[in-house]
Order: sequence, then structure tokens, then C-alpha cells
Amino acid sequence: MTRRLPVALVAFLAAAPAFPAEVFTADKAHSNVLFTIRHFMSRVTGRFDDFALKIDLDRAKPESSSVEFTIKAASINTANADRDKHLRSADFFDAENHPEITFKSSRIKTIEKDVYEVTGDLTMRGVAKQETLTVTFLGFMKDPWGNERAGFDVSGTVDRKDFGILWNRALDAGGFMLSDDVKVTINVEAVKPKEAAAAK
Repeated sequence: MTRRLPVALVAFLAAAPAFPAEVFTADKAHSNVLFTIRHFMSRVTGRFDDFALKIDLDRAKPESSSVEFTIKAASINTANADRDKHLRSADFFDAENHPEITFKSSRIKTIEKDVYEVTGDLTMRGVAKQETLTVTFLGFMKDPWGNERAGFDVSGTVDRKDFGILWNRALDAGGFMLSDDVKVTINVEAVKPKEAAAAK
């Protein structure tokens, strides 16, 4: 009987469900979604003001984590009303017909300590394409109210033409007004409310 007990215990543990990942969401007041594109010889930066992030975080095995990100295309903000109106139009994001830009991870690979490549489907203007972003983990901390927080820096480059954003203007001296490549920078302060922590 005593010899069979460890075997039974191992079988029970193997059959038990895996401990659920911790769910973190973006603190939008302390996070931002930025992009930079070349305009003539300089660079112009804009942002999206309305977005949502969900991270199913596995601390013991980060590669088993997952990320879902949703951006409202109409929330684009470049501090210029006329330009923002053009960017919401069919020439660019076509926000009326394609109101959301989404990213859903499919693979996470460790590059070095606290640096990961996160690959997934980026969908924009109804076009889905696999993209890889570099994510740097900045650590955990508890805020004064008992909520646990985590920080992440995200960066990557996207070719806008891959998603049907083709508008440009040829220059008399050669070349084009806008670059095809768009640099994406996302700064995330994610939070797991203490209520969620207590329920685990």
C-alpha cells in the first residue's frame, strides 16, 4: 500500500490541471502606443489613444505566456486635426470599415535575460500578417494599493504596404513623401488587480 502511494500521487499530479496564468491588463494612464514614420527627410511621431491589452503571464515559463492587443484605429492622434482625418480615411487606416487593429501572439522566444521575441498575427485594414516584436521585461512591483504591476517595452518595424496602406506622393526631386517602414514603440505598465490575485 505504501509503495503504491507515491505512484498514485504522481498520477494525480499529472492529471491535475495546470495552474492558470496570471492575467495582466494595460494601465492606459501609464501606457502608450506610438509610431514613427519618415516624412521627407525628418520623422513624424503619432500615437493611438484608445487600446486594450491582455497578457496571460506564466512567470515560471514565459514562453507559455500569451498576449492580445486591440487598438481603435479612429483614436489615432498626431496633434494635427486635418492630418488625423486623412489618416482615418480609406487612404490609410480606413477606420470606418476597419475600426480595430489587433495583434494576437502565437509564439514567444527568449532571446536573452528579460528580452523576448513575440510573434503573432497583426491584423490591420482586414489584412492579417505574421509579425515579430521585441519585448523587454522591466520587472514586477506592487503599488501602494496592493495591485501588482509589470512593465514592458515593445518595439518593431512594420511595412505599411503589407496591409494595403499605399498612399504616397512622388517628389519632383525623386523619392516619396512617406517611407514604407513604420517604427512601432509600445510602453506598457500592466496591472493585475489585488482582487484577481486574491481569487487565485
